[in-house]
Amino acid sequence: MLIRVLGSAAGGGFPQWNCNCANCRGLRAGTLQARRRTQSSIAVSVDGHHWVLCNASPDIHQQIAASPALQPHAGLRDSGIGAVILVDGQIDHCTGLLLLREHRSALELWSTETVREDLSTGLPILNVLHYFCGVHWHGIPVDGASFEIPVLPGIRISALPVAGKPGPYSAYRENPRVGDNIGLIFHDTASGRQLFYSPGLAGVPPAVEQVFRASDCVLVDGTFWSDDEMIRIGVSHKRASELGHLPQSGAGGMAEQLARLPPRTRRVLIHINNTNPILDEAGPERAQLAALGIEVAYDGMEIEL
Repeated sequence: MLIRVLGSAAGGGFPQWNCNCANCRGLRAGTLQARRRTQSSIAVSVDGHHWVLCNASPDIHQQIAASPALQPHAGLRDSGIGAVILVDGQIDHCTGLLLLREHRSALELWSTETVREDLSTGLPILNVLHYFCGVHWHGIPVDGASFEIPVLPGIRISALPVAGKPGPYSAYRENPRVGDNIGLIFHDTASGRQLFYSPGLAGVPPAVEQVFRASDCVLVDGTFWSDDEMIRIGVSHKRASELGHLPQSGAGGMAEQLARLPPRTRRVLIHINNTNPILDEAGPERAQLAALGIEVAYDGMEIEL
């Protein structure tokens, strides 16, 4: 199983277009040892030719341009992208679907029923796409049942519902439903190896911890370093926990949770907010993660399981 990180940043990317925080300012000035990042998305393949896109970010055109395997190889109109899975209906994870509207046939799209509803009403992307390539929608079960996607033969996929809110445009914003946010488990039936991908995690309850321990690689929420990160910087009045993200630092934080995993487990943070100090590759927070064996995803990163 091949995994390519197309985008590793949270919404807005890094640097964020309208942000002048120390990180964004430092990257633009060349004084911060860090990498530019697009908004989070990964692609999964078994043969390196046919790929399943996990989330379609607004940066999808840039990500395809940086990934030759996703570019056309046969025929006048072609793509290495065979299907798209959404883990939620957040703007930074689904609006890239509109940029795939020239697809030569209906997009093979997998999501939960709740996400399909939101993308047909509050943010009617699916309705708009019917005027272009169209969408062939497949439902993702939220009861733990596995499913397969034809372009990923031998990979059994299942969803793990996780805590979180739907997008602010959703009629259910203050009354979340099971299926609004999921993590994805990719299990290779031949090798037994497993990937868990969850760019948004509000916590690590027993069900999530169990999947962590059963996986060979966890590619999970690295949005914020501290709970009050954006409040201290002055860019928001909300805490990480209010936004549905478990920060890395502090008792019970993501770093502590990941450090408990067996040495064989590869631990990678993704969906990094532009304010997070771990973006500074020479900073003390990055050194703390490295000492715990925790990696920070970057655009173009490749993982093979």
